[in-house]
Amino acid sequence: MEMNFLTILTIGFILGIKHALEPDHVIAVSTIASHSRKLWRSSLAGVFWGIGHTATLFVVGLFFLLFKNEIPRVWEMSLEMAVGIMLVYLGASSLLPYRKKKVHVHEHEHDGMPHKHFHSHQVYRTHNHDHKDVSYVRSMIIGLVHGMAGSAAMLILTMSTAQGVLQGALYILIFGGGTVIGMLLFTTLIGIPFVLSVNKIGINRTLTRITGLISTAYGIYYIYDLGVTEGLFRIWLQ
Repeated sequence: MEMNFLTILTIGFILGIKHALEPDHVIAVSTIASHSRKLWRSSLAGVFWGIGHTATLFVVGLFFLLFKNEIPRVWEMSLEMAVGIMLVYLGASSLLPYRKKKVHVHEHEHDGMPHKHFHSHQVYRTHNHDHKDVSYVRSMIIGLVHGMAGSAAMLILTMSTAQGVLQGALYILIFGGGTVIGMLLFTTLIGIPFVLSVNKIGINRTLTRITGLISTAYGIYYIYDLGVTEGLFRIWLQ
């Protein structure tokens, strides 16, 4: 293998880390990290996002490299639209559970001193079960969707840097490794405030709501920009 291609692979790995930190990726995975009660779960959510993202890039990219085709622009934009819809869904799903939970305050006395605590009739075991199962599956699905939306750009980048299908496949895998590392680092960092505030109901709820609002708002902007500004809605109606 030529030294020149080794340099290209190194650059691809660095670009993969940078790619993981794009706004739509960060916002989407933040909604998952906000539900983690343990830091290692938050970190693994990032790893599974990277695996899903890399898997889609590799399969789609390899297919088009083998048949030397380009992804039609309308397909590319439609897949990106799926990202916007997903961001709205993730944001809304972070906000709606708080409306469903009937949390209220109980007041009583301990040794003559008034004492208050929050109480919910929701089964706590189910809440823990959600935290444990949702992170990895949803993170991988999010990664898969982002991978499909980024396939066209990845294909162009691969074809401009690699010579042949084997080099192209290796480049995508190295790039994917960078995205895994980048998202692992990010979800670990973003998970810290949520884990530290897990027993502080008010703070944790506020952080989760902020994350949900940002995801919903950015998703709506994403949909509007693609559909109206870029003209995807007009293309669909033709």
